[in-house]
Amino acid sequence: MRTIHILLMYLLASGIQAQSKISFTAVEHASFVIQTSELVLYVDPVGNVEDYSLFPAPDIILITHAHGDHFNSTLIKTLETEKTKIVANTEVVEKLGKGHALKNGEVYFCEKIKIEAIPAYNSTPERQKFHPTGVGNGYVLNIGKERVYISGDTEDIPEMRKLKDIDHAFVCMNLPYTMSVEQAASAIAGFRPRNVYPYHYRNQDGSYSDVQGKLKTLLSKYPKIKIHYLAWYVK
Repeated sequence: MRTIHILLMYLLASGIQAQSKISFTAVEHASFVIQTSELVLYVDPVGNVEDYSLFPAPDIILITHAHGDHFNSTLIKTLETEKTKIVANTEVVEKLGKGHALKNGEVYFCEKIKIEAIPAYNSTPERQKFHPTGVGNGYVLNIGKERVYISGDTEDIPEMRKLKDIDHAFVCMNLPYTMSVEQAASAIAGFRPRNVYPYHYRNQDGSYSDVQGKLKTLLSKYPKIKIHYLAWYVK
């Protein structure tokens, strides 16, 4: 069933790419694939190797931080090829023993794209143990003329609100690890991306944040922000 789902999503993404220069295909939770006519990126790949079998080999594997729902060293070794570039935060690069490490605020040019490491952390006192300041990364990818923001695991932080000219934003919202739907909506309203893709929204208790109800309602006053729902949690 999972393979059939990936095939359908891959075919859909291929159709979208015929109309756009960039496409996004959900794999699961925080893992997804970005494709252009020249480039394939795997973002936080975890899961089974079969989930990636219908995609071209990655030019870049991008990792936000070392938590198990974002980082699987065994899977990465299976997915990577000799040409694959790995870009990640310092902790992941140290664990892998390879790759290009980026700290918050640093910039790296890789395979014709500009990768900006954006802070990703918890600001609520009782949640700071999950994602301390300065450890994990979010990213802004400058791919051609389009800017893609990947939040990683973070709350509604000033660094997110200061972002400018974001075309595509992947924003997390699960409790208690990141932020609530209300926080996410407030942050999105702050930096006004053209397109929003809710992701990473499975909560600790196994429930899912209300991204099709509450989030949509909270952002309804901003009609220029388009919400896209990818199939992150298909059994």
